[in-house]
Amino acid sequence: MKERVLVEPAFVFDQDTHLTVSKTSIFFPGDGFTVYDCKGQMVFRVDSYAPDAHDSSELVLMDPQGRCLLTVRRKRPSLHQRWEGFVGERTDGQKPIFSVRRSSIIGRSNVTVEVFGDPGEEYHIEGSFAQRCCTIFNAEKERVAEIRRKVDASTHVVLGKDVFSLCLKRGFDGAFAMGVVLVLDQINGDDNVFDDELWRRRNPPPKMRERRCFGVV
Repeated sequence: MKERVLVEPAFVFDQDTHLTVSKTSIFFPGDGFTVYDCKGQMVFRVDSYAPDAHDSSELVLMDPQGRCLLTVRRKRPSLHQRWEGFVGERTDGQKPIFSVRRSSIIGRSNVTVEVFGDPGEEYHIEGSFAQRCCTIFNAEKERVAEIRRKVDASTHVVLGKDVFSLCLKRGFDGAFAMGVVLVLDQINGDDNVFDDELWRRRNPPPKMRERRCFGVV
C-alpha cells in the first residue's frame, strides 16, 4: 500500500500497528476516547463535556498533550448522514480534507469516505461498527484498517464493546483512521437512538396501552 500523510507524518507508522481504543464513558456515543499503543503509551485522546454527547456536531481529536490534530464536524443539512474532517482546529472558511457519508438503500447501510486533494481517494467501510467488526478498504480493495473486538491477552476473554482494537496497515494515517472511528461512533449512536424510539412507540407503557384500547390518546 502506498504511504500517504493526511493529518500528520508522526501518525503514519512504518509497520502494521495495533492500537487499543477505550471509551471514557459507555453511556453516550462520542463521550470521549483514549487510544493507546501496544506499550500502553497514549497516542490520541478525545474529550467531550457536552451534557448530551449524541447531539455533538463537532468533535476534536488530540494528541496526549492536548494539541488539536483533527476536527470532525457534522454537515447540516444533508440528505444522508454526512461528516467532514478538518486538519487541526477548524476555522471559518477552512476546507475539509475528507468527507464521510452514510446512505441506506432498501435497508442496506453503506459508508463511504472521500478524501479531497490531488489526487483524491475513496475508501469504503464494510461490516458492523456496532459489533466492533468492520474493515476500511481503499479504492483498490486493499485492507488498510480494521476495527475488532479486543481480547484480553492473559485471560483470552473478549472484552466489552467500550474497548476495541484499531488495526492499521503500514503507511495508513492513524490520525485519519481515528477520525473515521469518531464518525462511525456518532452514526452508530444515531442508529441506537432511533431504535430506542421505535421500540418505545411499539411497546408503550401499560397505562398508555389501556388508554389506546378505549380510544383515548
